[in-house]
Amino acid sequence: MTQNPTDLSGSRNKKLADLLRHGPIVPVITLERVEDAVPLARALVAGGLRLLEITLRTPAAADSAAAIIQDVPEAVVGIGTVLTPNDLERARKLGARYALSPGATPDLLEAASESEMPFIPGIATASELMAALAHGFQTVKFFPAVAAGGIPALKALAGPFPQARFCPTGGIDEKNARDWLALSNVVAVGGSWVCPTSDIRAQAWDEITSKAQRAVVSVKD
Repeated sequence: MTQNPTDLSGSRNKKLADLLRHGPIVPVITLERVEDAVPLARALVAGGLRLLEITLRTPAAADSAAAIIQDVPEAVVGIGTVLTPNDLERARKLGARYALSPGATPDLLEAASESEMPFIPGIATASELMAALAHGFQTVKFFPAVAAGGIPALKALAGPFPQARFCPTGGIDEKNARDWLALSNVVAVGGSWVCPTSDIRAQAWDEITSKAQRAVVSVKD
């Protein structure tokens, strides 16, 4: 029996809301080597960050996500840079808990709306937000956050779209994360400042744990 689209959307939004309680900071992770995946995830979890986004930007990404899902059960793994329905299905098969996109085509929104997997489509304009809302997605990724208008843009969108919730990514860092999270329509922020590529390449796991701890403390209130 086919599930009612409204019921499916409600179930998916509830699952996502439960996952986002592990936030409010989502490290955006680009992994070049599978062997770095598990120690990186453990370093982030040790620092208090469990909600992770593994981007599909490198050949090592899928295997890295699979390794974390298998060996670091405390981590809540999402797949980012989902660009097509095939990417979304790939994320589901990997066992990801949720998926994110930098934008959203009609085909991707349609496929995601028919899936039970929590999905955060990317938007940068009011029209793109309207398309996401029309497909049942109330939480979206505002990307690229700073370049797309920054905090003033999200304040402006709050008026006509009071039901929308945002996870801004792109230009978020240790200095401004707290300002973004102070907005009533922001539920989480994403960024790579906690685990930059240079630290991952250097296998500076203790440094990454320290950065994660500082990030958690800086936005605790």
